Amino acid sequence: MKLTNIMCQNAKPKQKAYKLFDGGGLYLEIMPNGSKYWRLKYRFAGKEKRHAIGVYPMVSLAEAREARMDVKKLIKADIDPSLRKKREKRQVISNSQNTFQVIALEWHENQKASWSENHTKNVLHRLETDVFPLLGSYPIADIDAPDLLNILRKIERRGALDLAGRTRQICGQVFRYGIQTGKCKYNPADALRGALKTRKTKHFPALDTKEIPELLGALERNDARLYARTRRAIKLSMLVFLRPNELRKAKWEEIDFSAKEWLIPAKRMKMSRDHIVPLSDQAIKILKEQKEETEILNTPYVFPSQVRPRNPMSDGTVNVALKKLGFKGRQTAHGFRALARTAIREKLGYDPDIIEAQLAHKAAGALGEAYNRAQHIEHRKVMMQEWADYIYSINTSRVYDLSYRKQASR
Repeated sequence: MKLTNIMCQNAKPKQKAYKLFDGGGLYLEIMPNGSKYWRLKYRFAGKEKRHAIGVYPMVSLAEAREARMDVKKLIKADIDPSLRKKREKRQVISNSQNTFQVIALEWHENQKASWSENHTKNVLHRLETDVFPLLGSYPIADIDAPDLLNILRKIERRGALDLAGRTRQICGQVFRYGIQTGKCKYNPADALRGALKTRKTKHFPALDTKEIPELLGALERNDARLYARTRRAIKLSMLVFLRPNELRKAKWEEIDFSAKEWLIPAKRMKMSRDHIVPLSDQAIKILKEQKEETEILNTPYVFPSQVRPRNPMSDGTVNVALKKLGFKGRQTAHGFRALARTAIREKLGYDPDIIEAQLAHKAAGALGEAYNRAQHIEHRKVMMQEWADYIYSINTSRVYDLSYRKQASR
């Protein structure tokens, strides 16, 4: 006899648990404490098993019968309902533990060894500021493209288009790590390619070589009343054309005056590999002047902060100084790299591979994979001295082009 809602409602507890059967293996078990549980008896692979459906009246008679049909379909498809339920339960527990924030922090920790200190901090800051507050508590397996796009649109509305793109890339790497570790199966960042607004690429402003005397003249006159160490930082930036962060955090322990080399450790380089900077006579002179000024400060930094000598100068010092000198929109600290790259190629005639090695760029193809810190070092030593000679020669109006010497020597 099939059950009715009235029969289920009126079933009273007894001293022992008992069952009311509905047919097809479905029954309502009434416990001594009055609780009522839907169960389904079935056979799979020759064994009799039980499947828990839910508690009555939260699960109605009609819903219990619907669940019975679902179980029968699974059995017909050779799927054990009990094993499937256990897997689903494990997945729920796994999802609660494998949130986006947990996986992102795990990925970040694994990547730290191959990143520079500054890049490590920047990546974590972007996640903590823009992503974790909205997606951090979500199971990584449940996040889809619209969820991620919502975050990126918020960044776009701040006018930070480049940051939105970088955040998408960071999240994409987190999802790829999640896929690799079995925490998710889908990378929504890939689905958002082309979905974000883009800004026309702007290169860092850089002077033409014929304008170098104007800058050096402004430094000598110092109408902007810059500190001596700030002016030296600008001159050295022009001579060694490092990234601004690599220069401002320079430490005396990295400078070898006798070998005329500056060895920057991998942790401070964007590409996370040691980098040698051959030092010209002019660069050595600047560094010795700086050493004499800062020795009494007991600071490890070549260019310490004017206010807190135990810290390096701020990242905006050189750019602010260039603006005060009248070069706003014409030259930036980072722009010295573009200035050197163009001039050394066009005026001194050096091979691009040698220039790129000094810029600490990864060369294309197999050469890039075989990079080492001393790559082209002998050529780079000559190049860096000739670059310094060229800069100071045009400053005294003795302009010359060394490209013919390069071509003749090869």
